[in-house]
This record gives sequence, C-alpha cells and structure tokens, in this order.
Amino acid sequence: MSIATVEEAPARVLAGWDPFPGLGPGLDLGDCDAATARLATQRMLSPDFEDWTVQAARVGYCAHPVRLRGHSDRVDTTTGEVLHSYSSADEPFGVTYVRCGNRRASACPSYSRLYAADTFHLIRAGVAGGKGVPASVGDNPLVFATLTAPSFGPVHGTRGNHRACRPYAAEARCRHGRAATCHTRHEEGDPLLGQPLCVECYEYTGHVVWQWWAPELWRRFAIALRRLVAHHLGVTETKLRKSATVQYAKVAEYQRRGLIHFHALIRLDGPATDQGFASAPEGFAAADLADLVHAAAKAVHYPALPVHDGDKARVLRFGRQVDARPVRVGHRTDDPGRALAPEQVAGYLAKYATKSAADTVEQAGGNPHLRRLARTANELADRVEDDWVRAGLGADLKDAPYGLLGKWATALGFRGHFATKSRRYAVTLGALRRARRRAQALITDATRTGQRIDLAAMEAQLLADDDQDQTSIVIGQWAYAGTGWDTDGDAQLAKAAAARAREYDQVRAEERGRES
Repeated sequence: MSIATVEEAPARVLAGWDPFPGLGPGLDLGDCDAATARLATQRMLSPDFEDWTVQAARVGYCAHPVRLRGHSDRVDTTTGEVLHSYSSADEPFGVTYVRCGNRRASACPSYSRLYAADTFHLIRAGVAGGKGVPASVGDNPLVFATLTAPSFGPVHGTRGNHRACRPYAAEARCRHGRAATCHTRHEEGDPLLGQPLCVECYEYTGHVVWQWWAPELWRRFAIALRRLVAHHLGVTETKLRKSATVQYAKVAEYQRRGLIHFHALIRLDGPATDQGFASAPEGFAAADLADLVHAAAKAVHYPALPVHDGDKARVLRFGRQVDARPVRVGHRTDDPGRALAPEQVAGYLAKYATKSAADTVEQAGGNPHLRRLARTANELADRVEDDWVRAGLGADLKDAPYGLLGKWATALGFRGHFATKSRRYAVTLGALRRARRRAQALITDATRTGQRIDLAAMEAQLLADDDQDQTSIVIGQWAYAGTGWDTDGDAQLAKAAAARAREYDQVRAEERGRES
C-alpha cells in the first residue's frame, strides 16, 4: 500500500484505497492535520479495513453516521411467520450505521448530495413529469419566482456590468458621519460584500423580526395568489378548486446580507382530482401566472407585534425585487424568450435546498454583520423572557409571539422549512426514499442470482405506497449508541470518499453528455 507522507501539506493523497478508481490520482484527504492523516493510515493498514469500507459504503460515506444497537424481525401479517431477522450484533463492529440525515453541504457532503439528488428529481417531476407524474403537467402554466426581503439598510454588493457599489446617495454621509456611498467595484469573495455601510443605521431588530415572520408572509402570499387566480378566472375563491389549483415547490436561501429569500416553482393545474395534475383552464398562459405572482407579492403584508415593551410595531412586506418568469417545457408556445428550462430550475432549487442558516453562520467568524445579527436575536430573546416573567405569565414562553426566538438565533431568526411543496405538486421525498430502498434490495438480489432487472420499467411498483398490498411488517427494538466514526481519521476517509463519489458522478454525467 502506498500513501503520501503524513507530514506533507496541504493535500495527502491515498493511492492504496480508492472506491472510485480510474479518475487520476488517488483519494485526497485534503487539509487535515498530521495526526488525522496518521489515523487514516492506521485504519487502512488495519485487518478490519475491508469491513469498515463495507459499512462506510452502506451509508454513502456519511460524515457523521448514527450508530444503533438492536434487532428487528420482518413478520408475515397473515401467518405470523418470521421471514427475516436482523441484529446489529451480527455486524463486524457490533453496531448498525445509518445516515446522519443532515442535508447541509457543510455538515455532511454525502447526505447533502443525496438530498439534492432527491430534490432535483422531485422538482423536475413537477415540471416535466416522471416519478408517477404524467408528462402532461408540462403543458400547464409554470413560473419560476424569486421573492426577496426588503432593505433594512444599505449594504455593499456587486452590480451589473461591473459597476460601482453605491455611487449615489441623497446625502454624502449618514447621520453617524459615515460615508453613504461606495465607489468600489467589488469582486466575488470580497469580505465587504453583504456588510452594512453603517452598522448603526442598519435596522438589526427589523431584520430579525422580518426573518421570524417570513414563513407567515409566504403563507399569505400563497393565499393571495389563489385569490388572484380565482378573480382572473371569474370565480369565487371557494369555487376555485372546481376550476384550478395552484401547486408549488419552494426553497429558502440566505443572501449575503443574512436575509432569506424564497425561490419557488409555481404551477397552475386544472380542477382538483384524486389523481391531481389536471390540465389548466383554457387560455391561461404562463405569462398570466407570472403577472399574478408579481401582484400577489406586492399586495401581501403582515402587521408584526413589537418584540418587547420598548419596541415598535411593524408592517412587513416582501422586497421590491420580485422576479417571476415562465419555464419552458416541451412544446409549449406561450413562454417568452427569457423562459427557463426545467433542468435549470430543478438544479437551482436542489442546490439551494442543501444550504441553510448554519452554512451562513458558520462562516461568521470573520463576518461582523452576521455575528451581530445572531447576537441581536439572542438579546431580543432575553428581553422577551424578561417581559414575559415580569408580566407574571410564568417561565413557559411557548405561547409568547417571539418566545422561541433564542432557539433560532443561529438561523438569524428564520424558523421556517428550507424546502417545502404543496401536496399535489409532485412525488414526495419519502416516496423517493422508499423507492430507492426497494431498488437497492432488488439490485442486491439480482447481483446474487445473476438476473437482470429494468428499474425504469418497474418505476410505478417501486413508488407504490407502503400500505398497498402490504403482506409483512417490521418489528424491532433499537437504541442510540452514538454519532460519528470511531476516529477523526475514519471521518476524513469517509469525507474524501464522498468527494470522490461526487467527482465520479460528474465524470459520468459528462460522458453521457458527449454520447448524446
């Protein structure tokens, strides 16, 4: 086995083990320290290394797998016969490893990659069909919309055509004596990007409050859009379901200034049916839906209560920068030239879905603006608690409008989900995961027996609900045994293998592109 000297920096390349060979140099451990590289080497030289690689592959080289101890039995529901038994005691290390389930790219590249792939297929199915969704959904009006947050103070940013940051202002200096303009042409990576021109002028409390109520703003936007669609079709809101339904898939992303904005695919279907995906009303074009999205985003607002006794009430709205453009699908002819392709929007949303506030806040070591936002959220949470206790309402803050603000301080006040969809937009992530487990079982059996299977032809069967034709159940007892690999070296090996898997997928995709 050949391995680079552990004292070499920054990269340490493992030539002795590469789960995806044929891509050039061996596995790269990255910028780990010498002690971690030494532990990785020890694992590779250990007699149980092959067992470890099997376990790591099962969880897709997860960075922080969960360790479980226990057993389970698959039982026939009609006869009570035990069809299959499994115990973690039979595994080489006496535990069962399962994926961590952390979709954040910074926390677990492996699960993030899997989550992004599932999200991509879910979103694309709602755009062009597949995964149990008919291709006819591509004929329904579809819009890719971005709803942003308002301004809480001027910040440094990049401008189109490489223009100056903020060359104009009503006054040359703010009331605190700081420059109100910036003539710098910022490049990507500039640490000033997203930072306020004046931290004293920036409304940090308003920023956190808007973030806190952003999910409510989206809910009101969805209601307003349905009302506008009903008005456009000349029906009442209560009778809209007999004419059309609004479906969407949405993700939330943090901007450099630490504010959430929403990206959403919004589709107009026909009347609600058990199967869903009915054809949209005749004459309703994607451009019409885009106009209604703009109108709904402009009209929606929320009157937010003061955070504490000394605070003020606010009327919250979306920002003025609202973008809504049709998505070009198949043979549709109603979309303008600037329309997007299905693969574009699916890729955008899948990428955004693997990011979170933690990815932003973890980079806040050298970012004073993000640090101050997190500190503001914590300070506001303390004041809420003081006011609540002083009012004699007890120590339980769950009923206070901002009672759990401190819990979401690391998310800069945002408490919503980072990826959501309407019920009948497309297939669910749960269905995709069940289908993958079933496919993996079929592949394992086919490998053992030498049979060939066509998973594409079996898609409907793989995506079937669990309660359909269920003839067995799983009964088990499991206990948590810990999180993570045994050593930092094991974790670094898993991360390196996950990075290699992404590289392998990219090479395969490029090869398929050349072949087509």
